[in-house]
Amino acid sequence: MMKKKSKMKYVDMEEQVPLEPMSPSAQYLKSSALSLTILAVLELQHPIEDSVAIKLVKEVFLPINPRFSSIMVAGGNGEKKWKRVEVNLDEHIHVPVFPATETGYHDEFFGEYLSGMAAEELPPHRPLWEIHMVKHRTRSAAESVVFKLHHSLGDGYSLMGALLSCLQRLDDPSIPLTFPAGKSCVGGGGGGGCCSVLRRGRGFFKGMVHTACDFGWSVLKSSLIEDDESPIRSGDDGVEFRPIVTSTTTFSIDQIKQIKTKLNVTINDVVTGIIMLGTRLYMQKASQISSEAKSTALVLLNTRAAAMGAGYKSVSEMVEPGSKMPWGNRFAFLHVPIPKLSDVELLDPLIFVKKVHRTIKKRRNSAGIYLTGQLLDLIRKIKGPESASRYIHGTLKNTSMAISNLIGPIEPMALANQPINGLYFAVAGPPQSLSVTIVSYVGKLRIAMTVEKGFMDPNKLKSCVEYAFEAIYKAALQTPVAPTKS
Repeated sequence: MMKKKSKMKYVDMEEQVPLEPMSPSAQYLKSSALSLTILAVLELQHPIEDSVAIKLVKEVFLPINPRFSSIMVAGGNGEKKWKRVEVNLDEHIHVPVFPATETGYHDEFFGEYLSGMAAEELPPHRPLWEIHMVKHRTRSAAESVVFKLHHSLGDGYSLMGALLSCLQRLDDPSIPLTFPAGKSCVGGGGGGGCCSVLRRGRGFFKGMVHTACDFGWSVLKSSLIEDDESPIRSGDDGVEFRPIVTSTTTFSIDQIKQIKTKLNVTINDVVTGIIMLGTRLYMQKASQISSEAKSTALVLLNTRAAAMGAGYKSVSEMVEPGSKMPWGNRFAFLHVPIPKLSDVELLDPLIFVKKVHRTIKKRRNSAGIYLTGQLLDLIRKIKGPESASRYIHGTLKNTSMAISNLIGPIEPMALANQPINGLYFAVAGPPQSLSVTIVSYVGKLRIAMTVEKGFMDPNKLKSCVEYAFEAIYKAALQTPVAPTKS
C-alpha cells in the first residue's frame, strides 16, 4: 500500500518561544511504559481538494494550540517539556493509495490501513500528530479523514474541541454548534464531572465506607489482582504492541432515551449496560466456562469541574489560566465489574442494566477517584513520572476492557463545506485486548469496538452488542415506566 507524496513547504516559527513544562498527566501518557494514541475518523460525503485541506491545516489546525507545533524534550532535572519547532507538513499529511476493487469500495483496505497506522509510533523528533486523507470510497464515506493525535496532547474533550475548531455547522457556518443538554458520565472526553462524597451531606458515613473500599480495591487491581483470562482478555505481556481491528455500529439516541425513561436510570447506565451485556454474550459464545470469569471494565470519567451540558469551550477559553474546562488530560478511571450473566437475565436483560446502574452509582458517589489521583501525584513526586506511568499501565493491563465517550453536536457538520456523514474514534496503545469508544452525532450513537487482532472476532462482538441493544430495547418497550425516586 503506497502513500502518495505531496509537495508542502515548512511552516516557519516566527519567534523563539520558551520551553513549556509538560503536565504530569501528559508525561504519564508518553513514556517508556505507556504510549496512547487517539485515532479520530471523519467520514465525508464528498472528497475535498488537497489544496483546501492543506490550507485548513496551516491556517486553522496548527494555530489552535502550540502543542501541535511542539516536540517533547527532557529538561535538566529529567522533567519533560514542550519545545516549539518548525513543522514540515510533508511529514504529517499522508494520502494512501489502495489497489482498485471490483465493487469500488475499499472497506477492507481501509481497515487494514487503520490497523497499520495504529501500530506505528509517532516519531518523537516531530510534533505528535498526523492527518491521513483516505481518498477511497467505503460503504460509509466518499473520503475518510483520520486525525492521529498522541494522547499526551490532550484528552478526548480537548482534542474534540480542537477538531471542532476546524469544522462548521452545515446549514449555517455562522451559527455555533449545539450539544445535548445534561450530563453524561461515561468517557474521558465528554463525560460529566465526578461526584465526590466530600461535597454531599447526605450519606456521608456510607460514602466514606464506599470511598475506602473503592480506593483499596483500585490500588489492588492496579498492582496485585488481575482479571481472569477470558475470550476478551488474553493477559499476554506486550498486548499493546499487537495489531488491532476496529468495527463500529450505530444506535438511535431516541431509542436509548426510551430505555432510560422506562428504567429511571441514566443514558450512561443504558449504554454501559448494552456494551457489558453484549460483551458477556460474546464471552459465553466463545467459551461457556467464561461465564464465571471475573472481568472488570475501566470506565473513564472527565474530572473537569463543569458539566458538558453547555458543550465544548473554545480552545482559547480552555487555555486561559484558571479555566474550569481546561485543556489537557483531565480524566480518571472507574473500576466497574462486568456482572455475570444468569439465565434470568438472559430472559430479562433489564435486570442486567439495573445491576450496572447500581454499581456505577455506588462507585461514582465515592471519593476513591480523587484519592487515586492523589496517589498518582505522590508516586510521581517520590519515584518520578515513569513510575506513575507504570502504575497506570498496570491499571489497564489488569482489567479486561476500557469504555470512554465523547459528546458530539446535534447538527450536521462540514469540513471545508463538505458534509460529514459520521465520525468515530479509537484509542491505540493500551495493554488490553478490548476497548470501546462512543461518540454521539446528529441523534445517533456511534460505538467503536477495538480488539486485539487474531485473538478476538470483531464481527462476532459487534453482532453480540447489537443483539444486546435489541433485547434491552424490546424488553423496555414491554415494561411500564419506573417510578421516579424522591
